[in-house]
Amino acid sequence: MPLPPPPPPANGSIFQGAYVPLTSGGRAGAIGDIITIQLVERTAATKSNAAGTQRDGDIGLSPPTTGPLSLFNPSDIAMGGGQQFKGKGEASQSNALSGEVSVTVAAVYPNGTMLVKGEKFLTLNRGDERVQISGIVRAIDISPDNRILSTRVANANIRYVGKGEIARASRQGWLQRFFSIISPF
Repeated sequence: MPLPPPPPPANGSIFQGAYVPLTSGGRAGAIGDIITIQLVERTAATKSNAAGTQRDGDIGLSPPTTGPLSLFNPSDIAMGGGQQFKGKGEASQSNALSGEVSVTVAAVYPNGTMLVKGEKFLTLNRGDERVQISGIVRAIDISPDNRILSTRVANANIRYVGKGEIARASRQGWLQRFFSIISPF
């Protein structure tokens, strides 16, 4: 967690520079303030392609009826060839992440945007889960109860990782990974 900045030196007047407008209420806006990010991430991607080629060729020669080449029958001198290729590929992926993570304001920039960072650790009965998020938010996007949607976080870096039985079971074993690397098929 970032350390709060040192208090500004007193200059002897009533206004000390820590002024918060009455209209902002209790909205986060200083280093160390807490903001709750509502994770509403959904992604979907689909890709498909298809290709096809076909080529045919025939050649035929009619041998002369007289001379030394008259030995050949017309059916003896005929050639043909063909080539055909068809290919098709498809890929599809979809992800969803929902929940809430509270983060702290790590820096406030001169234009009013804020760098936020935070993480959440969960220990469930079969493994550990970890959610990390960082990014830049605008003060205007923060609701009065200090919440913001993850879709409103610029340069968002969201990581969701887990370890334990379930995560181990969904990974290939080391020998299978080795054969996947060296296999030409």
